[in-house]
Amino acid sequence: MQKVTIVGAGRVGETAAQILAEGELCREVALLDVREDVPEGVALDIFQTAPFFDFDTRVIGSSDPAIMSGSDLIIVTAGVPRKLGMSRSDVLDVNLGVIDGICDNALKYAPDAIMLLVTNPVDVLTYRAFKRTGWDRRRVFGQAGVLDSSRMASFIALETGFSARDITTIVLGGHGDTMVPLSRYCTVNGIPVEHFIGSDVMQQIIERTRAGGAEILALRKNSSAYDAPGAAVAAMVDSISNNRRRILPCVAILDGEYDESGIAMGVPCVLGENGVESVVQLDLLESELKMFRESVATIRKDIERLD
Repeated sequence: MQKVTIVGAGRVGETAAQILAEGELCREVALLDVREDVPEGVALDIFQTAPFFDFDTRVIGSSDPAIMSGSDLIIVTAGVPRKLGMSRSDVLDVNLGVIDGICDNALKYAPDAIMLLVTNPVDVLTYRAFKRTGWDRRRVFGQAGVLDSSRMASFIALETGFSARDITTIVLGGHGDTMVPLSRYCTVNGIPVEHFIGSDVMQQIIERTRAGGAEILALRKNSSAYDAPGAAVAAMVDSISNNRRRILPCVAILDGEYDESGIAMGVPCVLGENGVESVVQLDLLESELKMFRESVATIRKDIERLD
């Protein structure tokens, strides 16, 4: 890709921009933020690391939405983060207006771009962006399952002592308390994780995964997570930029898959140069399907608030 614009020069946006630049996943990273001078400062700070990390990706910043012009991909991290004790849904009303404004600017300055949503509640706001822009559903999707799966993999690595690089996990559903970690699809270098971990311990890992963001927020106290979310964004951009067609869990707009339509849900997707190339449908067990439907119901309840 030639240009990626990150809307929101906060901690997640800054971390993502740094990783994208270091990996030279595009020729130019543009940071857009409503705070005057902040995006310019962040961009300059990142670009001054270029001699250390040997990259040529240009990093620029502005408070003018026209900086979106020519973007191949728009990454949305802007919005109000949740505070201790808040759920992701608690910030919906405030962030809804933020997303609407970003979508309107995208339509004006980058009508051919792909849009990746990170702002919470990401499931609901991905659906809102899809409706607001009117773009093909392949071009509007969200980041959730990549992050949740990485958290689950890290917890398994901590429990087993095995390399995190060998652990594969997958998490479906909403990005929150109703997410659906699929333990039977978890492997350690191809070996089912149940060979190493008992069901009781695995259930503890699942619960910790569901509360992964809240745990970090409680420990940091003054900030939600940003390193892992930024890395998750970069992994998705890498698959798009290099057309790797990786199967990654994304918040996708469903149109009949999993017998659901008119909703954005976390499901396995083939991610390539056009965005969500396809949705991978898994055969879910009755217990897994029950959790998935519960997650659907929670997201639909928030979507109803949009009307």
